[in-house]
Amino acid sequence: MIKVGKNSYIDKTSILKSDVIIGDNCYIGPFNVIENSIIGDDVIINHSFIVDSNIGSSCKIGPFAHVRNKSILGNNCRIGNYVEIKNSTLEEGVKCAHLSYIGDSYIGEKTNIGCGVVTANYDGKEKHQTYIGKRCFIGCKSIFIAPVKVEDNCFVAAGTIVNKDITNNSFAISKKELIIKENKNRLID
Repeated sequence: MIKVGKNSYIDKTSILKSDVIIGDNCYIGPFNVIENSIIGDDVIINHSFIVDSNIGSSCKIGPFAHVRNKSILGNNCRIGNYVEIKNSTLEEGVKCAHLSYIGDSYIGEKTNIGCGVVTANYDGKEKHQTYIGKRCFIGCKSIFIAPVKVEDNCFVAAGTIVNKDITNNSFAISKKELIIKENKNRLID
């Protein structure tokens, strides 16, 4: 069954498969595949795949996003370029704008996920969950080695490897000192 709400636009190049419900005032732009999913009201989707998932109202997805395997996005989420969301719940207002993998995770409301963040959910035998609380700022290129829990209002610096739980209102950083050796560039004649 496919059901489309009032004033919603679906581009002729997009494909709707199986059971799809699209709310009112949505813009389903070109080259999307939406399968067995529920899309809320006022959602914009461009050049993306959404499979077996629920998308809240007023979300913006794409281009080139992949939301799959029973993922749930709350209202007002932003899932951007080359982001994959798998078997995860993102609460209201979560932003994950580009080049990230969020798998088997829970992300609390109004958390910002920086570019290139990865939740490493598989240890070679089993899948594990990453939990990130409300109003967190997750810096670019951070890696979360699950199972791991980051509580509310935390700041994780860019490039941090998170392999321990982080308590409320904490700042986490795992960096080594930058070493600069002047006049040692072998690429310059």
